[in-house]
Amino acid sequence: MGFLRPSLGSHRASLPPILGMALSVLVVLFLAVLYESIKVGKAKLLHQAVVSVSVLSSQQLTEETDQDSSASDSAPVSRARLRWFLCHFGQSLIHVVQVVIGYFMMLAVMSYNTWIFFGVILGSAVGYYLAYPLLSMV
Repeated sequence: MGFLRPSLGSHRASLPPILGMALSVLVVLFLAVLYESIKVGKAKLLHQAVVSVSVLSSQQLTEETDQDSSASDSAPVSRARLRWFLCHFGQSLIHVVQVVIGYFMMLAVMSYNTWIFFGVILGSAVGYYLAYPLLSMV
């Protein structure tokens, strides 16, 4: 019955089960807080993009009404377009990160572990509580 004996080289260090579960819950809680914080970051970038678009459209309107515009007037317009593009690109990257974190949290909840589920719920609540007052600073 040598197959029931553990081999000498297969012993590995592992966390106690309660510590591993606590660490898992903390990681999921942190991901949920990060998810809520990313929502605030997206809202701030959206505000910056809207401001850039309004500046861009007002400059274009001014340029259309002024037929005597010189080449130096087109530089602020192209700068505004670049700013809008960078804001949109940043929003797209942040959206991808938010979707990936959301899917990770969904997979964690789909493990049907009650503690992991409570970690996601508590992390969402803490993230909302901490991040959404920052929206008033926009």
